[in-house]
Amino acid sequence: MRVLVQRVSEASVVVDGETVGEIGSGVLLLVGVTHDDDSDDAAYLAGKVANLRIFEDDEGKLNRSAVDLGLSALVVSQFTLYGNVRKGRRPSFIDAAQPDAASPLVEELAVALESEGLTVARGQFQAHMDVHLVNSGPVTIWLDTAELRAS
Repeated sequence: MRVLVQRVSEASVVVDGETVGEIGSGVLLLVGVTHDDDSDDAAYLAGKVANLRIFEDDEGKLNRSAVDLGLSALVVSQFTLYGNVRKGRRPSFIDAAQPDAASPLVEELAVALESEGLTVARGQFQAHMDVHLVNSGPVTIWLDTAELRAS
């Protein structure tokens, strides 16, 4: 499972002209699922994201997490995180999990984030989404559970 975490001052998702998810200050998560991901990956990433110290303390150091500050998360599925462009110019998405496997894991991640204490908004799975965000910092962190399996 891959998650691109962006610290935001605001973020929203619009589908067919309607806002389906919106947060103020917090984290925007672009989430990709691959074939061997499972509930353990979702739970691990939820704990990691919720407690990432990517927000400034009173001294301007990155010492606070979204949980520490009572912030929110916006979870957006993005199978293109598993796009492979090593050959040619058109991405191959064969490493991305099929929707029937990916959708429940994206939702498990969202629910696990709520269990960690975050307020969670969601995008709409398999929809064409317009994602609006103001990246604060900018702070962007890449997480990939495959790196855990390799170590």
